[in-house]
Amino acid sequence: ATRTKSVDVERADSGIGQMPARKWRNRASETLSSLQAWEAHRPCTDCGERDLPVETDVQNCNQRRADLCEKCRKRRTERKESVLEFVNTEASYGEDLRIIKEEFYLPMQAAGLLSQEQLLGIFSNIQELIDLNENFLEVLQEEIDQAFDQGDDDLMTVCIGEIFLEFVNMLPAFQTYCLQQSSSVNMLNALEKEKELLRIFLNVSQNDNTALRRMNLRSFLMAPLQRVTKYPLLLSRIIKATTEYHPDHGSLREAKSRIESHLEHINMKTKQEGNTWTLRSFRQDSKKKREVINIEMRETALKTVGWLREETRFVMEGSLQLAQPPDGQWVKKGSKTLKFQNMQVLLLVNMKRVSESSLESAEPGPVKDAVLVLIRDKNNGKFHLLREPLRLSNCIVSTDPDCDDTFELIEIRREAFVFRDSDRARTHHWFRQIRRYSRELGSWKKRRNALPNIMISTPHTRP
Repeated sequence: ATRTKSVDVERADSGIGQMPARKWRNRASETLSSLQAWEAHRPCTDCGERDLPVETDVQNCNQRRADLCEKCRKRRTERKESVLEFVNTEASYGEDLRIIKEEFYLPMQAAGLLSQEQLLGIFSNIQELIDLNENFLEVLQEEIDQAFDQGDDDLMTVCIGEIFLEFVNMLPAFQTYCLQQSSSVNMLNALEKEKELLRIFLNVSQNDNTALRRMNLRSFLMAPLQRVTKYPLLLSRIIKATTEYHPDHGSLREAKSRIESHLEHINMKTKQEGNTWTLRSFRQDSKKKREVINIEMRETALKTVGWLREETRFVMEGSLQLAQPPDGQWVKKGSKTLKFQNMQVLLLVNMKRVSESSLESAEPGPVKDAVLVLIRDKNNGKFHLLREPLRLSNCIVSTDPDCDDTFELIEIRREAFVFRDSDRARTHHWFRQIRRYSRELGSWKKRRNALPNIMISTPHTRP
């Protein structure tokens, strides 16, 4: 029998001739070689570079980490260690706070060694710091556990910067404690010399109580100061090990800047009160200097309105130009006839907390009150209130199409103010924000659509 040639079989089965079949096999072989070469030099998923080592044993390597170059592998390892260090040291700091309360404060209170006023003078707002640490640590630990549960062994989904910014209200609590530290230590020294029972209790606790690790009360009282100055260092380590493309990179830098500004503000307040000690100083720059000024203004505003810090939201703050028109003729002549002065303005909103278990609720409650605080800067680091805060529930905010670079705020039966910013777009933004909260407050304005010519008789009114 005559054998059928392979070429004839190919032609009969597929219709592909000898030459096209050979080209197709060569092209398939080249494609496979290209895929293998690309796999051998695939780009790093973190940095995009192509200096990955060739993986020979796939079963013995983690495929997710096999897509990383050596530099990024090392960076991820350093980032994971830095994140865990942040969480673990926060837990250790919390344990020291609980020792202060359970091993010193409560026994001294139960034994009547000191009065309540003396205990408050020594331990300051230690309970507030304990509550803040517990809430902060709980959120941090939940993020770590969730990352491990989802298979994120490198903790790349853990965003320390975002969490820190959510709990930024803990920084004023540190400030309260730090500013009272000098007087607390002086009071403790005086009482220890005066009260023999107190001196005996402190000596016995240090020598016999194993939970204290041979440390005295003064060492434990320094824990909050040591912790607040360590935050920038811990954040710096995480930033160094976090690529700039990571979603938490910007939040980490902002968190570090915020804590450094608060430390500089604490040092400034310490010098003003005549104390010689200071916290660790950081490199000054114009941005941090502005943030320190903002912190000072926020404290002045909070002290003026008397609201709780956790219920207060600073909607807007910054420099505005302010004028008080003597009569209604300025509307026809325009804002050029007005005499403006620079003023620091803060828009504060008092929010009702939805949940008492969280410091900042994800969904803020209804607006209880809103005020506009006007502060004059005397250029010497101190601030002066122009007047009592303007309560937006008693104000009408309006603008004029013929004078769109300003807006007017009229306090019912009292005064009228004209505001503007050097940037017209920002002037409009201020106007929209102030008008929004002005309309939300005051039931009479909801019924009358907040028209300025109703219930008001003033020469400054304009439609």
